[in-house]
Amino acid sequence: MKVINTIAALKSLLEPIKLAQQKIALVPTMGALHKGHVSLIKIAQQQADVVVCSIFVNPTQFTDPKDLEKYPRPLEHDMKMLQEAGCNVVFMPSVTEMYPKPEEWHIDLGPAEFLLEGEFRKGHYQGVTQIVKKLFDAVNPDIAFFGQKDFQQVLMIKNMVSWFKLPVQIVSCPIIREDDGLAMSSRNIHLSAADRENALVLSKALTYVKDHFATESIPALLESARKLINETPGVELDYFTIANGATLLPEEDKKHDDIVALVAAKVGETRLIDNMILN
Repeated sequence: MKVINTIAALKSLLEPIKLAQQKIALVPTMGALHKGHVSLIKIAQQQADVVVCSIFVNPTQFTDPKDLEKYPRPLEHDMKMLQEAGCNVVFMPSVTEMYPKPEEWHIDLGPAEFLLEGEFRKGHYQGVTQIVKKLFDAVNPDIAFFGQKDFQQVLMIKNMVSWFKLPVQIVSCPIIREDDGLAMSSRNIHLSAADRENALVLSKALTYVKDHFATESIPALLESARKLINETPGVELDYFTIANGATLLPEEDKKHDDIVALVAAKVGETRLIDNMILN
């Protein structure tokens, strides 16, 4: 496993591979890796010759400086996981490597940018697409893998790829859950034992909606899910919605074939998101 810190070194390593027409996959991460990230690497290995995993805590996507400061950075643990997963290249640049000078960034990501997470974390997806574009420019991947847990993020990245007409395929990979249903997240380490227990209500509410999707109306499903979450101590609901997966606008009549339930809530001091595709 090669560990590389500069764009120049990365390009000199990957360009011959690209010229040999071997397929390069990118798995972008902010570190604090868990089994969900490893699952992305495993799927990437099946579809590409070389897998690059990036670790970079991107400052431009944090709307709260405290959130950036407390983001976990367990580097030794991450390296061990990547080594065991058989990752070929780890790209671990500094902030100055990725942002050598101040830059303006704003692209049209479509109306969905301002819904859900976009409403609670204004400017977040501009920062996300800014760094993903930089990573794509550095790696020049054929295919890139992202977790479905960040459903809205994957949609925004697809919109960015379309905006720049980039020749990279975006693959969304299934959410990996703990045995009790909690979606794996780098933020879960901040949960106390009581928070961890209370957080299970998010996946329970999503599962309820999926299980009853064929038989109950959308208003009834939303009412049941929100009630379940609001009655759980220590959980403060930001939103629970059933939306069109392409636009994230609220779904009203089950007419579309791409419908997703999405939830965000603060559990103790930690904000968690989750989702489930319904049809």
